[in-house]
Formats: sequence, structure tokens, C-alpha cells
Amino acid sequence: MADKKISQLSASATPLAGTEILPVVQSGATVKTSVADLTLGRPVSAASLTLTTGNLTVSNGKGIDFSATPGAGTSELLADYEEGVWTPVVTGGITNPTISYTRQEGTYIKTGRLVTATASINVDTASGGAGQCIISLPFAAANGVPVVKGTVNVGGGSGWGTAVPSAGIIFLSNSTVGLSFLSGTSYQGSNVASFGSGADVTITCIYEAQ
Repeated sequence: MADKKISQLSASATPLAGTEILPVVQSGATVKTSVADLTLGRPVSAASLTLTTGNLTVSNGKGIDFSATPGAGTSELLADYEEGVWTPVVTGGITNPTISYTRQEGTYIKTGRLVTATASINVDTASGGAGQCIISLPFAAANGVPVVKGTVNVGGGSGWGTAVPSAGIIFLSNSTVGLSFLSGTSYQGSNVASFGSGADVTITCIYEAQ
């Protein structure tokens, strides 16, 4: 094959796969290397980056580092984003009730350590159980118990034998929320035994995960 200038070569018909071999001069000697090894392990600097296909994928434990704009926080690394579902479960603070559900749905969005979780529960039949009404969360809360580390809004509550819960606290195993109701000027734990057949409750909880 006659020697050609690079400008005379035909254009590649397909994108590079990374396995193509190129000659390079390294320490005064001409050696071969693959396209994929040209920048392997080396930082890449660019004024901007536009993805036309695919996604930006980072290794486990890595993320977007905002330390170029330092603040007073302890971390400026955004290393997690997740959307998903979980199955919320009702238990009792002393003993668990026996429950048959007609609806048992949970969705969450986790950005860094901040979790926004919504649970929607409707009971077909329920019996037994004692203590505060507790609903499971998708992630364990941070910084120990029984410290309040988030906010809980309760809506759509019905079918309760006592006051419908209106708020909650994160407590016990750090991965549950205990429902409460306002009695006078203080909050009291909602009794799981009053969470009877046909009971319905929806909660939205914002908290810091471990």
C-alpha cells in the first residue's frame, strides 16, 4: 500500500471501539497502543461536556465534586441519586398487629443523603397489636435515635378508632417512622390497635439517611 498523508485517508465509517491500535513514540521508541489506553487513568479537562447518546457513569463511591466552590460543609461530593419503590409495613411499638393490605405502596427519591419518601397504605383487615403505630422507611435515618431528624406529613387518614395521626418522628431502629397526633399542646403516639379494618393513611417523610 502506498504511503498516504493523513488528509488523504478515508474517513472512518463507524465510531471508534477503543480496540484500534495506534503507533506512538514513548521514551524515544515507537510502540503500539490501543485507542482506549490513550487517556486511561488520566484526568480529562474540558470547557464543557455534551452527551449526545448514553449516560455519564461514575464508579461506586465517586460522584460530582463541588469543592471548586468551597463552603463550610463537611462534604461537597454528590455521590448518589436514586429513585425507587419499597413496600411500607405497619408494625407496633410493643407487639405487631396482623394485617391484610389492599394497598401497600411506597416511592422515594434519594439525592445524596436527603430522602423524600411517600407511603400509601390501605388496610383490608387488621387485628391485635399494641404500642405506637410504626411505618417502615426505605433507608435508615442518620445520627442515632430517638433524635428527630426529619419531617413527616400525614394525610388521607381515615378508619382509625382514635384520633387520626397528623405528624410523626423517626425513632426505634432508625428505619421507621412513628405516627402521632396532637393532643392539646403535645403529640401523643397513635395506637396501632386503632389502625383497624378499612384504615387508610398516606405519609410523606423528608429526612437525612445514614
